[in-house]
Amino acid sequence: MCAIAGIFDLHCHADIDAGLLQAMTDRQLHRGPDQGGTHLEPGLGLGHRRLSIIDLGGGQQPLFNEDRSVAVVYNGEIYNYPALMRELQQFGHTFRTHCDTEVIVHAWEQWGERCVEHFRGMFAFALWDRRQQSLLLARDRLGVKPLHYALLDDGQLLFASEMKALLVHEGLRRELDPPAVEDYFAYGYIPEPRTIFRQVRKLPPGHTLLLRKGQALPAPRQYWDIPFAVRAPASEAQAADELLARLREAVRIRLVAEVPLGAFLSGGVDSSAVVAMMAQESQAAVTTCSIAFGDPRFDETPYARMVAERYGTRHHAQSVEQHDSGLVDRLAGLYDEPYADSSALPTYRVCQLARQRVTVALSGDGGDENLAGYRRYRWHLHEERWRALLPSGLRRPLFGALGRLYPKADWAPRPLRAKTTFQALARDSVSAYFHSVSIMSDPLRGALFSNKLKRELAGYHAREVLQRHARQCPADDALSRVQYLDLKTYLPGDILTKVDRASMAHGLEVRVPLLDHQLVEWMSSLPPDLKLRGGTGKYLFKRALERHLPDELLYRDKMGFSVPLAGWLRGPLRRQLESSLRSPVLADCGMFNLGHMQTLLAQHLSGRSDHSAPLWSLMMFESFLRQLPAAAPRKLARQAA
Repeated sequence: MCAIAGIFDLHCHADIDAGLLQAMTDRQLHRGPDQGGTHLEPGLGLGHRRLSIIDLGGGQQPLFNEDRSVAVVYNGEIYNYPALMRELQQFGHTFRTHCDTEVIVHAWEQWGERCVEHFRGMFAFALWDRRQQSLLLARDRLGVKPLHYALLDDGQLLFASEMKALLVHEGLRRELDPPAVEDYFAYGYIPEPRTIFRQVRKLPPGHTLLLRKGQALPAPRQYWDIPFAVRAPASEAQAADELLARLREAVRIRLVAEVPLGAFLSGGVDSSAVVAMMAQESQAAVTTCSIAFGDPRFDETPYARMVAERYGTRHHAQSVEQHDSGLVDRLAGLYDEPYADSSALPTYRVCQLARQRVTVALSGDGGDENLAGYRRYRWHLHEERWRALLPSGLRRPLFGALGRLYPKADWAPRPLRAKTTFQALARDSVSAYFHSVSIMSDPLRGALFSNKLKRELAGYHAREVLQRHARQCPADDALSRVQYLDLKTYLPGDILTKVDRASMAHGLEVRVPLLDHQLVEWMSSLPPDLKLRGGTGKYLFKRALERHLPDELLYRDKMGFSVPLAGWLRGPLRRQLESSLRSPVLADCGMFNLGHMQTLLAQHLSGRSDHSAPLWSLMMFESFLRQLPAAAPRKLARQAA
C-alpha cells in the first residue's frame, strides 16, 4: 500500500511549488513509511509514499516508461500483473522491474484509458503522458482504495489518497457543503462523490477521470458496474462448489507478498471463510488477529478461537477498553471528515494489533453486501411483498394514516412495532430502504437542524443518493436492488473507508478476497433465493462452508462488528459526550438546534431512549470541527442559486 499526491495545472505550464508537493506527500507518511519520491515538470507534480510489499528492491515511484514520457504514482495491488506482463511483452514492451506498478505504464501505452479494464485488484493511480499532455486518475471497481481531488480557482487540480494532503494547500477553500452535512447525519458517512468540503470530491469506484492540458475539468467516466445478470446454475450443489472454488482462487492470488502476511478473524462467517481458505492454501500456520469486548452481546472471540483452533493459526486477541476515549479525537483526524461508524474504534485496534506481527492482512469485508447477509435485507423483502399487494395510490394514504395514528413502541421487537411497519408500507421502495439504513430519521434530523441549515439545503434530501443509484441499477428483483445500493454507497463510503484509514494509520495493507471483481460479478449472477432463503442470509455460502466451518458458527444469529455504544455513552464516555455537546464550535457553526441536542442527551442518559447513533454522530462532528485549522471556516458554503 502507498499514498499518492499531485498537482496538475489545467491551463498553463508554470512551475509547481516543490515544497508544497513535498508537504502534500509527507502528510501521508503513515501510508508509505518505507520510501518516498516526487517528480516535477512544468505544470505537473507527482508525489508518492511507498509501503513495500512486492519487489522490495525495485518499484520506486514515480515510475516511468523507457523514454520517461509516461509516469505513474500508484496505490494498491494488481494481482494479475504477471500475466499482464507476459501479454505486454508479446506486444513488444520491455520491463525493468518485477513489480505491478510498471504494468500500468505499459498497459496505458497499449490500451489507453481502457487499461483499467485489464487490471484485477485494488488500486488508485495517477498517470501522466507528456506526449498527450494528459493526466489519468483511476480508482478500482469496488472502491477499496481512495482518491480525492479538487479544482482550485486558479485552474490547478490537486489529488491525493487522503484529503488531509489536499488541505495542505492554502488555495483550497474549506467551506462545508450543506448536502454533505445532511448526508452525514443520515448515513453516518458522506457517500461518493461528495466530501464535507464543497470544493473537494472523491473519484467514485469504477471510474476514471482523464484530464487534458488546456481543457476544462471533465466528468468522471464509469468503466465498470456490478452486472446482476442472473444465471441459474445447473444445481445448488454445483453453485456451492463453484462459489468455494472462486473464493479459494481469490484468496490464493492475494497471498503473494515478500513481507509477513496474516488475516483478521472476527468469528463471523466471512472472515472465518477467508481464514479457512488461507489455511488450506498456506504451508505455514496463518497469523490471525481479533478484538474482544467485555460485553458478551458484542463479543465474538469464542467463535474466532474455534476457527483458530480448527486450522491451527497463530491467534492473537486484544480487548477494546471502555475508557479508550483518547481514540475519539484520533478518529476525526484519521478520516479527515465526519465519520460516525463507531466500529472504527475496534477496527483501529485490530489493525494496530495486526501490524505488530504482519505487514499484509486479509479481511472478510464484502460478504454481507454480495451474499445478502444483513438482516435488513430480510425485512425489506418482507415489506416489499406487502407493498406489492396494493397500488401506491391506495397504499400511501391508507398506511400513512395508520402510521400517524398508531402509538409508537420502540421498546418492542421489530415485528410488533406496528407504527414503524405502517410507515414503511406507506413509502416507496427506495424511501423505505433509506429509512432502514439511515442512522437518524427525517423527523429527528428536522428537529436537530437549525433553520439556517435547512435554508442552505434548499430542499435537498439525503434520500437522493440512493435514488440516483437506483436509476442506474441493472437488477429487476428487490433483493438485488438493495444489494446494489449498498455496494454503491455503504460498502465504499463506510466499510472500505473505515478499513483503509485504520489500516493505513499503522502502515498495514489489507486485501479483500470477497471483493475480487470477478468473484463479485459471479456472485451477482446467482439467483436471489440462493443468497437469502427464508430467514437465512448467505444461504449458499453457508451450505458451501459446512465442510469447512462448524454449524454453530455458520448458523448462529448475526452479531456484527460493533461496540456497546449506548452503554459507553452513559458510562465511561459520558463526560466526553457532555463536553462535546457543550462545545462552542457546535454552537458557533449555526447548524443545530441546541435545545433539541440537549433533549436528546437527557433522554439518552436517563435511559428513556437510545440516541447513541445521533449523539455519537454529533460527538464526531464536533471533534472534526474542533480540529479544523484555525483559518478554516467552520460554517456552511451557501448553496448556488
